[in-house]
Amino acid sequence: MTVNSYEELGLSKQDLVAMFETMVRARKIDERMWKLNRAGKIPFVVSCQGQEAAQVGAAFALEKGTDYILPYYRDVAVVLHFGQTARDLMLSAFAKAEDPNSGGRQMPGHFGSKQHRIVTGSSPVTTQVPHAVGVALAAKLKKEELVTFVSFGEGSSNQGDFHEGANFAGVHKLPVILFCENNKYAISVPLSKQLACERVSDRAKGYGMPGVTVDGTDPIAVYAAVKEARARALRGEGPTLIEAEVERLVPHSSDDDDKAYRSVEELADLKHRDGNQLFRARLIEDGIATEEELASIESNVDTEVNEATAYADKAPYASPESTMDHVYEGDN
Repeated sequence: MTVNSYEELGLSKQDLVAMFETMVRARKIDERMWKLNRAGKIPFVVSCQGQEAAQVGAAFALEKGTDYILPYYRDVAVVLHFGQTARDLMLSAFAKAEDPNSGGRQMPGHFGSKQHRIVTGSSPVTTQVPHAVGVALAAKLKKEELVTFVSFGEGSSNQGDFHEGANFAGVHKLPVILFCENNKYAISVPLSKQLACERVSDRAKGYGMPGVTVDGTDPIAVYAAVKEARARALRGEGPTLIEAEVERLVPHSSDDDDKAYRSVEELADLKHRDGNQLFRARLIEDGIATEEELASIESNVDTEVNEATAYADKAPYASPESTMDHVYEGDN
């Protein structure tokens, strides 16, 4: 894609570099969490590695401070763009009292921030879809100019919550963007055993909405698709189902061994579909940034993640006296 093409989408060189920086930040946070888990410092990791490009492309096409996002557990890059920090995510991983998501009361990946319009999810997968539809319905009734963005894996698109939410959104033409990050595995179940149709986006027709499939390793392609879906929603034309084809570069979680169901050849080929590396090379090739400039960004993010890790490691846990906080009405 040429510089002119970026500009036609409304993206400046500064925007593109910011996208890269957010992708790098998400990757380095995730890599650090895996090391902390293996060292016995944190209990659990659900990874974003391989999905950062799709997440960043989508998040940058939304309007911070206006739109509501209902992310799923891998959406590190989405919540970083919307205002969460490396420190916030590390505090959550360590389950410390200062964790802004839940005060250390939920598993990692349960993002939530009223300030940043990040609506928290729950552990049963896909429940965020009907929640997003409900927020969109409220916005329509109140005549508020906003959209809701809800993300999920392709495994979640097989759950009843997805189908009911998508159907309701389609019938009532609600301003919802349904964003499927298709990494081809529902834990260990391959896509071929999940769908009878070819693509997740094929399901959109049944709900009366457009279905779009994009290369999730290309943040610009994702940005363009989400930007159009947002404009369509604000015109009152209803929801859009976007399927971003991504790669899960690591096991499903820190408790999984993907070598039990993925071949050595498949795992080796994943490096050719790493959106972070592809976008990095593209920025240099298109003259958006130099190798030195991108290396400097990566070094600065390393420092940021180191500082966030050290802070979260030393931060206090919640006191036993706070166990019942936020349980009953009237509590803090």
